[in-house]
Amino acid sequence: MTSKYPILEGAEPFYFEGSNVGILASHGFTGSTQSMWPLGEAYAKAGYTVCGPRLKGHGTHYEEMEQTTYQDWVSSIEEGFQWLKDRCDTIFVTGLSMGGTLTLYLAEKYPEIRAIIPINAALDIPEMAPVRQLEGVRFLDAIGSDIKKADVTELAYEKTPVQSIKEILTFMEQVKADLHKITCPALIFVSEEDHVVPPNNSQIIYDAIRSSVKVLHHMKESYHVATLDNDQAFIIEETLNFIKKISEK
Repeated sequence: MTSKYPILEGAEPFYFEGSNVGILASHGFTGSTQSMWPLGEAYAKAGYTVCGPRLKGHGTHYEEMEQTTYQDWVSSIEEGFQWLKDRCDTIFVTGLSMGGTLTLYLAEKYPEIRAIIPINAALDIPEMAPVRQLEGVRFLDAIGSDIKKADVTELAYEKTPVQSIKEILTFMEQVKADLHKITCPALIFVSEEDHVVPPNNSQIIYDAIRSSVKVLHHMKESYHVATLDNDQAFIIEETLNFIKKISEK
């Protein structure tokens, strides 16, 4: 079914053909590919094959997002994963916020994933829990653009669908329960001040996964959307170093 809403400028999926090492980059909840574009572009310039899917219901209108389920978002990221599998021998996965949740989900389900790089990944957001009891309310305030750097705006929805919050709550619970299935190397980024996802989520991930190689990097100069914030260059540099190191093993 085609959307009645056009894709917002800057929210299009992106694809770069490069080496036989692929990087899957997922944006977050109510956000768009714009948040991952700087990373995708940098990874492509380094010679990698890169895929940045647009999650279903995102990058158009919040009323369209309201109609989607977490299974739709999983399908979107799995399509991107398949696109890379058709072209690459080795695949790394990274994602911001719910994109980090999707990154963890893929690592739980697909042991062939070489390594993961979750960025402020979402697993447990107590502030969202009361939404489960909400009835008769369709939309809440926006949660996007939590950025410390001045004059930078995330391309995200101006309202948050209540139904979508209920979907992500269920999804986070499932992913959190299966963290023990992850054994691949993990490079975890966490902002020390985050107004969307509590920073302790990244410690939960670090403690629960069974990876023998796992690193937790704390970011002091960024809020939730760290990929567009002051630590953007740090994320890119550390990720490229990590991928190079893991690829050579």
